[in-house]
Amino acid sequence: MADHGTSVTPYWELAFDADGDVDGRERDRLLAEVTGHGVRDLIVFSHGWNNDRSGATALYRAFFAPIPKLAPKARIGYVGVVWPSMRFSDEPIPDLPKSVAAVEAEAAPHPALDKDTRQALLRTFPDRTTVVERIAGLLDRQPREEARLKEFGRLVRLLVEVAPDGPQALCATDTAEAGEPDMLCGDTVAACDEFAQALAALGASGGAEGFSLPNPWHGARELLRQAAYYAMKRRAGTVGERGLGPVIGRLASAAPDVRVHLVGHSFGGRLVSFALRGLPEGMRAVKSVTLLQGAFSHYAFAARLPHDPRAGGALRDLHQRVDGPLVCCHSPHDSALGTFYPLASRMADDARSVASLDIGRVLGPKWGAMGHDGVQAVPGTRALTLAEALAGPLPASGCVNVDTAAVVRRGGPPAGAHSDIVHPELARVVLAAGRVT
Repeated sequence: MADHGTSVTPYWELAFDADGDVDGRERDRLLAEVTGHGVRDLIVFSHGWNNDRSGATALYRAFFAPIPKLAPKARIGYVGVVWPSMRFSDEPIPDLPKSVAAVEAEAAPHPALDKDTRQALLRTFPDRTTVVERIAGLLDRQPREEARLKEFGRLVRLLVEVAPDGPQALCATDTAEAGEPDMLCGDTVAACDEFAQALAALGASGGAEGFSLPNPWHGARELLRQAAYYAMKRRAGTVGERGLGPVIGRLASAAPDVRVHLVGHSFGGRLVSFALRGLPEGMRAVKSVTLLQGAFSHYAFAARLPHDPRAGGALRDLHQRVDGPLVCCHSPHDSALGTFYPLASRMADDARSVASLDIGRVLGPKWGAMGHDGVQAVPGTRALTLAEALAGPLPASGCVNVDTAAVVRRGGPPAGAHSDIVHPELARVVLAAGRVT
């Protein structure tokens, strides 16, 4: 077991590449050591948009810290999943130190790419160096010609494209009807305008000389952010199904008495959910799943979509592979999922102008996210407040929505409270979901 400077022990890490291939040494170390440490309950946590191992480890260290005192007699082991995602450096994260880019963005909002974000894009898309530099150049100059915005859109599409027959393309959608989002295949100028309006409504951007408010290049930068996150969302499904799911299958064979509890934040929620699709048939080692501000469709587990009963979710009925509850924590203070997720997820046939900040009203529930309003269209889903969930006990099976607005409420634009998840109350939800006492 390697020392990662975490707050708990025993702790392991599992690193995956973008196609879901696991670091074999880390996997084998976990399989060889977990039984010897006497672990009964193994909490496996996947980060969302962190851009390196240190950022993910900092999240795990902070989230896991209260658990030993909350369950002092439990024999708990911990796993941190590390996969190649990123976040834009100007996004502040509650409870973690602000980056230099975040401090600068608060002082003088500007659509240009800061150095840290540019480097993060280069690390995340290592074979797209020229494309990243051309994108950065346009954001620096902010040319007034509409043709330059269209060029920007073409570059963004090129940045995030993958082989159509590759593993990532197979895990791109959350529902059977979904395809490429309108922001990538539709009118770039209109998309930039809508993103700029949403940012302005949240107080996240200002104007620029030569432009009427809101500045379309703020929308262009948000288009880049959302396209990059679309690529991360696609990767998360791939890593879950092709990577984490099979590893849990091997763990169940090597240590059949270990109870596995999956936890995911943001796209990490999508990752651990798609891991259910990669489990060996009939395996019952996963005893709970807890989604913290899950950044994927609230219809992912639905057998039928309310607006199209012929189609279902990509994970239809897979919550039944959990030998316990699937708990979805959601908060209305999450601007990333309440405002930008519907805009970034909708298809071309649902393109409409943004008349107000109430994106849910404009677009309807079709493109809603787990972390905004919980699991939808799954019969029998329970809805609880955080206080009710902590009073317990939680349901022994099925989907459970927990409104965590009481604690998940801090964070500035554009993401809002999306990353405000380091709370002992949420650690208690994880333990309650898994019946870890």
